[in-house]
This record gives sequence, C-alpha cells and structure tokens, in this order.
Amino acid sequence: MINFALTKCDFLTILVCCSDKEPIPDTVRSRWIEKTFEREQRIEVKIFNYLESELPNTSKTSAEASRIWAVIFKKQFPDHSLLITSEEYGELVARFMGIQHIAFDMPRKNFPVSATAIRNDVLSNWRFLPDSVKPDFAVKVVVLGTESTGKTTLTTQLAKHFNCNCVLETAREIIADSTAFSFEDLQLVATEHATRIDQAASGNSPLVIIDTNIYTTKSYAAFIFGKKLEVTRDIYNSNKAALCLYLNNDVEYVQDGTRLDEAERNALDLSHRKILTEHQIEVVEISGNWETRFAKAVEAINKCIYPYAVEF
Repeated sequence: MINFALTKCDFLTILVCCSDKEPIPDTVRSRWIEKTFEREQRIEVKIFNYLESELPNTSKTSAEASRIWAVIFKKQFPDHSLLITSEEYGELVARFMGIQHIAFDMPRKNFPVSATAIRNDVLSNWRFLPDSVKPDFAVKVVVLGTESTGKTTLTTQLAKHFNCNCVLETAREIIADSTAFSFEDLQLVATEHATRIDQAASGNSPLVIIDTNIYTTKSYAAFIFGKKLEVTRDIYNSNKAALCLYLNNDVEYVQDGTRLDEAERNALDLSHRKILTEHQIEVVEISGNWETRFAKAVEAINKCIYPYAVEF
C-alpha cells in the first residue's frame, strides 16, 4: 500500500496510530516502516498515541467513528489532500476531511494478507513480512551446552530436518583454540554472532536454529578471565530465543586439540548454568545418546513452533 501511495503523491506521511492496548509498541512499528523505506526520501513516519477509552478503536466501517477520526487527522495534517487506505471507512474519513480518497486492494485479491491473518498464523504468512519485520517474529531456538556435547552437529541436523536457517558458532571462526584467546576476542564474538542471528532471522524461514548464544560468551568471560562481559541491549535482543535446548555433558568427551581438558569442560558446564540462572533463562534439558538427543530436540521444537500459529 505504501508503494502504491508513492505513485499517487509527491510526499507521503505514514501515521502509526497506537492505542494504550496495542500489543506492539509504536516505536517498533515505526522502526519497521523506516527501515523498509530507508532509501525513500519522500516519506515521513509520525506516531499518534491515544487511549481507547477516549477514541474508538475499530476496523469496522462506522460513520460516527470516521467523523471522530477525521477531526483528529485534519488537525494533524491540515495541508494534506489525499488519503489512501485499504479499508471501507477510508472513503468516509476522507469525505469528512474534505479530501480525496483512493482505495488500495480493498478486497485483498492482489495481496491476500492482513495484519489479523499474520497475527493468527505468522508461519504461513511469513513471505508477506518485509525483512525489517521478520527478526521480531522469527522463532529462534538456541542449542547450548559446554564443550564436546554435540551442539554444532545437532544444530546442523535440526536445520536440515526443519528445512530452516541456522547460525553456527561464530566463536569457532574468531577463536581457533579455547585455551588461547583474549577478552577482546569475546567482545568480537558477541557482536558478530548477534549480527549473524539478525541476518538469519530475516531469511526465508521463520525458524532459526542457533548454535550457542551471548550467555555462553559471557560464561567464557567469567570462567576464563573472571570478568563480566558487558554488551548492548541490542545484542541481548538479537539473542532472545523462544526455546533454549541445553545439552548435558553425559556423552563421551572428545579432545580435538582445541578444547579445554575434560575437568575444565565440566567446570565450564557449571559456569554456563550459573550464567543462565542469573539471567533467568529457562532451558529444556537434552540428554542421552546422539539419536535420543535429536529426537528430544525435535519434539521440543515442535511444541515450541505450533503455538505460534495461534498466539501471534
């Protein structure tokens, strides 16, 4: 609709109307639009906050509601001459404002989607979401655990099973040896891993399987250097997952020449759990042999995915 509107005007204002009962904050919604059209110079995004106890919040066509909103809009945009909507009430609002209205795909034939449809089933409607929106709706599953517990192998298997995107452990590229690295290396790992998560979350699948996260990196900082790794809120947001699978260290330890020794690996397991507890991160414990771990992980992810079709 915004692209269509740009073909009908010289300058376009997009008004984000956000009531006190909206589930998605106004700043998030405006950010989506600004990011999607960041190269378009003819657009401005404005926010209008209101209380539902004072102004009607309805998508149904109502002459009375349209008259009330027309007064609001006229005060906000006294010099605007065109209104574009995909709703029947748009014609009424424009008439009360004394300006022209152009409807866009009102029957939803060209673009069979709506905000309601996306909320009801975000997975089936994923293709309609712009890349700027996808990270906020992606279902992120992270695989955690100490060294030599099969995180990378399981992450790859799960991504193949669910035909979805995955993010492998960035630290493997930046830190070649777990026994020789600097505190600054961990800061690089935290930033780069978050960037890769965001990129994967904007992909063609709403499900993303992630090998380790920021809490593992913070655990290494505390375990190896006795220091607290400070990161930005954006990094925490990028790492926020719908499901955390924690692989127990009840499998055979394999030393590949780059890992901590077995005693240190087991101590690191306790460090990981401590950091997760401090940050109130709940996990699903995964134990047993490799086949059992895969089956348990698939079961946990299935339980995680299916509610999203309803909750969104």
